[in-house]
Amino acid sequence: MTLTLFYHPLSSYCHKVLTALYENGNTFDPQIVNLGDPQEKAQLQARWPVGKFPVIHDSERDRNVAESSIIIEYLDRFYRGDQAMIPTEASEALQVRHWDRFFDLYVHTPMQDIVADRIGGSKGDMAPKRAMLDTAYGMINEHMKDRTWVASENFSMADCAAAPALFYASVLQPFHQDADHLKAYFERLIARPSYAQVLQEARPYLKYFPFVEQVPQRFV
Repeated sequence: MTLTLFYHPLSSYCHKVLTALYENGNTFDPQIVNLGDPQEKAQLQARWPVGKFPVIHDSERDRNVAESSIIIEYLDRFYRGDQAMIPTEASEALQVRHWDRFFDLYVHTPMQDIVADRIGGSKGDMAPKRAMLDTAYGMINEHMKDRTWVASENFSMADCAAAPALFYASVLQPFHQDADHLKAYFERLIARPSYAQVLQEARPYLKYFPFVEQVPQRFV
């Protein structure tokens, strides 16, 4: 098989890439990596010495591709499906990349910081991280007025980034009560067949999520 994905079903950034793969209908060999297993971790580091997933190996081109946004761009260039994840029109592509970075930096990152704090047991002051999520929620809610998808008329890489970021972040910091546009967008994301499949595959692993007691019952 040409593409091999090294990943874990619980990882939010792996969700992002899986969503793009399923959107494209790409065939790939899924290789779940347990970072707690020295041998499996070493196999991942042989592909990407940083030792973080997701990583895709393309045997046809003998390339290892890391970092979720770069992986999706790579897939869009060499293994594009019926729907491009990055539009060909320059200004639309810029909007997709903008919102992709927005979700990674202002939703994904504070969410992961809060999770890491619980895993590490440091009990740090997470108020600034939660405030950042609230700010991001407000910006998304305002932006999503009269929109279906976040960056273009069609589902794109930015929506691939939004789905897992909002899924996990909303567990830690619920959406504002009056954020109707954000809530509607979130419901569209989790109903999208590609991300619905990702969530279904993650379900057996959600018990390991540090905030599992806060995950809504419809997802567990």
